[in-house]
Amino acid sequence: MKAMINRGISLCLMVLILLFLPGNALAGPLADRLQAFPNWQSKPAVSVAEGDLIYPDWIKGTWEVTSTLIEQIAPLAPSLVTPGFEKNQAYLNQPVQFQVRFVEGSGLNPGGWRGIPIPVSRNPGVVADRAFNGLKIAQAYLGSPAVESVKVDPADPNRQITVLNGDRQLVSLVTGRGSEIPAPDQFIATEITQQIFRRQPQIYLNEVETTTHYQRVKDAPDKITANQITAIYLSPQDPDYFAAGGKAIALYRYQLELSPVATPN
Repeated sequence: MKAMINRGISLCLMVLILLFLPGNALAGPLADRLQAFPNWQSKPAVSVAEGDLIYPDWIKGTWEVTSTLIEQIAPLAPSLVTPGFEKNQAYLNQPVQFQVRFVEGSGLNPGGWRGIPIPVSRNPGVVADRAFNGLKIAQAYLGSPAVESVKVDPADPNRQITVLNGDRQLVSLVTGRGSEIPAPDQFIATEITQQIFRRQPQIYLNEVETTTHYQRVKDAPDKITANQITAIYLSPQDPDYFAAGGKAIALYRYQLELSPVATPN
């Protein structure tokens, strides 16, 4: 009996050692979801978005991003295809560059609501500078003249308004999110965003999932790579909502490379 108990203890210790050896990451639901791509049958299970998304310390700073769309899929085509899917083919395998910034939650955002500097988050920890990032990304894809401003609600970091020329406006509201740390040098996050695109007299609504797996490069820890997937879902107001059955009508997969931007001495 004693031998059996000792053997059981040894097996438990061996399992623990294997789990915590370098390179043996514990897979979570988001990691499993990425592995299952593109066979996504529904949106991910997420928590209600409160406060801001907290990132690991190693992502803090300003980064030059090279984003490349490497795959796009319309799972419900030809019956259901999101507007703009065909136009997005022009971005396939075409690197797009822009800057992003991650700061301490108590930092100020100079591009805040009506130009007033505001805290980017009330949460402690590293968060995305959403106004800065949203502006840089929009300018990279739409061109600087097309983007008038990107503002974040000072009372809620999950609410953002992008003002475009031609009396157009995109209101984005993060409603749910989740994150996990498979290993010390990895971070996975997902956010569900409700989007309202206004162009008088038309209004277009949808939901967007953005799931990103960040990883520090082992041979160059000051660089980061990421696998990012954007999924487009129809809103309940869309006449084809029930026909979609809760599935995404468009999937876009990007490869990201982040290199630190040198700061002046």
